[in-house]
Amino acid sequence: MRRSASLQSLLFYGLSGPIVALNVWLLSVLFGYFQHPITILSFAAILAFLLNYPVKLFEQARISRTQAVIIVLLFTLTLFGILGVTLVPMVIDQTIQLLNKIPNWLTSSQANLVQLEAFAQQRRLPIDLRVLSNQINASIQNFVQHLASGAVGVAGTLLSGLLNFVLVVVLAFYMLLYGDRVWYGLINLLPSKFRIPFAKSLHLNFQNFFLSQILLGLFMVVVLTPIFLILKVPFALLFAILIGISELIPFIGAALGIGTVTLLVLLQNWWLAVQVALAAIFMQQIKDNLLAPRLLGNFIGLNPIWIFVAILMGYEIAGLLGTLVAVPIAGTIKGTFDAIKGSKQGDFMSTVTIPHDPENSSL
Repeated sequence: MRRSASLQSLLFYGLSGPIVALNVWLLSVLFGYFQHPITILSFAAILAFLLNYPVKLFEQARISRTQAVIIVLLFTLTLFGILGVTLVPMVIDQTIQLLNKIPNWLTSSQANLVQLEAFAQQRRLPIDLRVLSNQINASIQNFVQHLASGAVGVAGTLLSGLLNFVLVVVLAFYMLLYGDRVWYGLINLLPSKFRIPFAKSLHLNFQNFFLSQILLGLFMVVVLTPIFLILKVPFALLFAILIGISELIPFIGAALGIGTVTLLVLLQNWWLAVQVALAAIFMQQIKDNLLAPRLLGNFIGLNPIWIFVAILMGYEIAGLLGTLVAVPIAGTIKGTFDAIKGSKQGDFMSTVTIPHDPENSSL
């Protein structure tokens, strides 16, 4: 009997690895075929999750759900319109200027390398920077060619982005109105013991995770923009927004954003790059140690190693979209299995410690 049980356990663990790898491969293939509709649906679902908070607040004020959805949607479109008229043109202008200046910055960095090599040769130091210099030359040429080829499709890219934005808003509107029917229809396809834990865990992890990450990203943008302006950092607003957007990717996003901005400033002025890095890291520590615990709570039972694995797998399957949803998906899986192991079907653990609203069941 024991031998049979050990054999079953060995077969289970031995086959689980190939099965998981096969499922990951199938998901990546399916995403490759249906990348555009999946991306649109995913961003629409995330927007619907976020807008469901103010919709519920209006419903508590005895306003019908349809009227609440219309009010929230109009307010959201107004906010996006104000940002599109004021902030977006500034960001686009700074982006174009940055792309035009990067080749010059690379050229100046190459000159600095030549001076460093000459300094080393005078003191008979064994430093040969010719390979690195040649790589910088090749990078400059490739970058200029890429800009020349990409400039032709700028208008088409903006038009496509506007169309995608309209599709996301329209889908989010219908998800807020009729998402319950589709949601409960999909939930009913699951085994009975999975339905309630999965629904609650998915709702908490996705809605509250993205809301918290967006608030943390806005904090970084708001505090870093004046700091960069005081330091006279070129393209201060663009660099602050880049770091803020990178906050949407948990754990590694902040490091990637700060590292990218520091590297770009380093091409122009190494001392300014040091100040930028110190200021950004200092504000990041305030965010991580004071604000993030209040918004996100503690990641319960989800080892940081598995979080990194989830992010890497998400990127491999769906690129940037996969990195954004990897952690809440991992938290949903963890919360669902915690609920199944618990004594009651309705009890579950979420990776984000927040109060639960039993009436908030939309989407």
